Amino acid sequence: MAHHKSAQKRVRSTKRRQERNKTALSKVKTLVKKVQSSEDAEKAQVYLKEAVAFLDKTAAKGRIHKNKAARNKSALTKHVNKLAAKK
Repeated sequence: MAHHKSAQKRVRSTKRRQERNKTALSKVKTLVKKVQSSEDAEKAQVYLKEAVAFLDKTAAKGRIHKNKAARNKSALTKHVNKLAAKK
């Protein structure tokens, strides 16, 4: 247990930050799965737009690395383009 006042505050703030990061990462995973599991090109396009926006936000806030966001966006875009080409 932390003994100093500043250390106690660090414990509290770390817990808050950890909770925010966990929810953001969970949402990223959910949005990625939505795009990848989508079989309809139009629905996938809508999900892609939402996922890209959220990936950019989380990368800007430092919750995920910017290269991970770029990698995910690239893979999702490839998937959506493949679905659109099938049509």
